[in-house]
Parts: sequence; structure tokens; C-alpha cells
Amino acid sequence: MLALTAPVFAEIAECPPVETSVMKIDQFGNILFDITIDALLDLGYEYGDILRVDIGDINFYAPLCEDYTNVDVGALVVCNASVDNTETVKTASAALNMGDLATWTEIAKKSGIDEEPGFFWDYDEKYSDNIPVKLSLREKGGYLEQLALHQLKISNAREDYPGLTDEQFANFRNVATTGMGANVLYRSASPVNPAYNRNHETDAAVNAAGISTVMNMSDSEAVMKGYVDYPYSFYSKLDVIPLDMAVDFETERFRDALAEGFHYLASHEGPYLVHCTLGKDRTGFACAVLESLMGASMEELEADYMVSYYNFYGIEPETETWEAVANGNIRKYLPYAFDVESLEGADLAACAEAYLLKIGMTEDEISALKTRLGTDIK
Repeated sequence: MLALTAPVFAEIAECPPVETSVMKIDQFGNILFDITIDALLDLGYEYGDILRVDIGDINFYAPLCEDYTNVDVGALVVCNASVDNTETVKTASAALNMGDLATWTEIAKKSGIDEEPGFFWDYDEKYSDNIPVKLSLREKGGYLEQLALHQLKISNAREDYPGLTDEQFANFRNVATTGMGANVLYRSASPVNPAYNRNHETDAAVNAAGISTVMNMSDSEAVMKGYVDYPYSFYSKLDVIPLDMAVDFETERFRDALAEGFHYLASHEGPYLVHCTLGKDRTGFACAVLESLMGASMEELEADYMVSYYNFYGIEPETETWEAVANGNIRKYLPYAFDVESLEGADLAACAEAYLLKIGMTEDEISALKTRLGTDIK
């Protein structure tokens, strides 16, 4: 376990400390508190403040933000979380961006069951009772500068993106980096999840591209088939593997599911689609691995990854914001996955192959995957 111990400082009296408790742990390992963000704001806390968080005997510093994506990959945050998988009931939570905080802190371990929702949490024995939580102010506005870079707003209204095609609005595109066959691999937002109002445009793009096989990184089969428009979609006619992957690249569960998804692509006919909810984080990671495997340069896979940030947020290449997002995402977690200090000058194809072997694919499976991805589809 990584140490989580905040140095002891006198509490800042600008905002009163708040004592609450753990309400629940959600499917991603975020720890939800029995207090809302609005209640914290009413007490004088503001987005961009840095908090000290005490959960049982664990303590750390984290900025107060609206969303977990307002911090870099691997960083801690206190943010809004959904209590019931909708946008209507929200509470404050502690999260680890692209990670599972409950497991990382060893507060609880995730176990699976057959019934919905498909998981439950086994709390460590020392946390068997109600876990106390204390939130206090460490630094007023100490994260405001970084927050400005991370706090990018996405709209769900098609009319708010008049300069984009329907395919761009759907974050749908062909992956055409070095080594990829023509019209083989595509990526997108979800063609069936209506949460961001892009599913109809995405499904139409999937149909037009003649997609045959889909790697769905975000949904279980039950969730996927439960979306209201699923039965009427082109997507419902395709070969789909639903992997139900959390946004946590470091876990064994993520790696196992990624290997399972890539094996599915290698054993089915293309063209292929890889997607999660927005086609940005999980999809971006999976495609970066595949692009690396097929011989793409770092510049190519970065450019493909960052297209999503243009489609959703209007971030132009080679701007300060573009650099900040790339530094906090693709340039951070891909070297970690490939176990290298830097990707500059690295043999990305060799790194990707070594990574795939490490997560459980065989040499024959990797060879089959490369053959599939490298063969043009007319």
C-alpha cells in the first residue's frame, strides 16, 4: 500500500472543519461521504480549495473540484459523485482519477456476485463499523490555477457544436496511424448510452462504416442491453464484447479485461470499433496500445488521443491547454503502463508487445491481432 499521511498543520479557521462518515463505495472505488458538495459550499468551501481528508486513520490532501477529471491521472480529488447512478442525487466523495481509491487505501476489497449490481465491497476488519470522515481546509484557492486547465466543459446539445460534423460530435473516427490497415479500426463515444446525447449520431456512423465487431469497455451485458434505444440500434446486430471496465489502468481486473477484449478482436471479423462512454479515457488508452503495437510514433498516437479534446472541448493542437492535457493524461499513464521512464526514443511497438504479454496475451494471440489490424478492408 502507498503511504497516505498528510503532515500535521494547524487547521485554517476560514472554513469550519466538517465531521461526517462514509456513506458507501461505488463501483469504481470512489468513497462517497454522507454530506453533499453543496453543503460544503454553504460553509464557505470553494472549488479550487485544497482540503485535508481524514477517513478513519488514513489522511491526505486533495483539491475540491466538480469532477474527478479536474485532476491529473493518478491524483486524489474531493468531488461530486452520483449516489444512485443518475445525475439527480449527488454527494461529496473522495476519488483517485483513473484509479480505485477504496482498494488503493486498503479500506475495502471488491468482490463479485451474480445479482445486480454485480459487486459488493468487503471492508477491512478495522473499518467494520461506520467509518468517520473529517474534512478541513488546508489552503484557500490553492488549486485554482490547475483547476482552470482541467475544468473543461462539455455540452450534450448538438447545436452547441455547429462547427463539427455528426461524426466529430460522436467522437467517431477511423484510427489510421502507421501500420494500421485501411478502414480496419474505429473509435467513438457509446452508440447506445444516451448519457451525453451522442448515441444516435454514433450509431449512424457505426452503420455507415460497416462495423462488424465491437469492444465495449464501459458496460456489462445487462447495462448495455438495458439502454432504451438498444433494441432499435444498428449496434444491437453486431458482435459485441461488453467488458464493464472501470477507469483504472493499474488494476488486474482492467488488464484482464483489456486482454479479453483484444483477444475478441483478433478472433472476429473487422471492421472493429473500440468505445467506452465518451471514447476518451479508456478508449484512448486501448487505442494508444494498439497504435503503438502496429508501429505508430508518439506524435501520431498523441495526435489521435487529443482529437477527443478538440471534439468535446474545442482544444486546438499545440496550444498551452493542449500541452497541459497531454501532459496530465497520455504522456503520464502510457509510460507507466509500458514501464519506461519516457516514451521519447522508446521502441513503442516492442513496449506494447511486452505490455500485452504481461497482461496475459500469448505470442500467437498478439500475432493474430497484428494481422487483423494490419490487413486493409475494402
